[in-house]
Amino acid sequence: MRGQHHGRTAAPEPRSRSGVFGDRFPRTGTEPATARSALRLRQLLSAVFLPLFAAATAGFAVWAAHSGPGDSPGGGPLTVLAVVCGVLALAAALHLTVVTRRRRRERDTAP
Repeated sequence: MRGQHHGRTAAPEPRSRSGVFGDRFPRTGTEPATARSALRLRQLLSAVFLPLFAAATAGFAVWAAHSGPGDSPGGGPLTVLAVVCGVLALAAALHLTVVTRRRRRERDTAP
């Protein structure tokens, strides 16, 4: 029954307002109609943490490669840390891409 209100058909939501998944979570009427995300702050944080996690990934990987059998911490925990930092760097890169694309789309559609 989406798109109908008291017998009349509502205009579909513009594509620029829908997210990646479309209207997965339709408006309930309790949230502000003009709610906006702090895209500039999200872009800044992603831009700061991407190189930080990338450097940590490289550092832990090199440390794990040079650790000996009796060293503490051993190669296993250092490898786990390198993988975790690599996943976080990948997440920051993806987030930076999405936020940059959203900011560009908002800038292009602004009056």
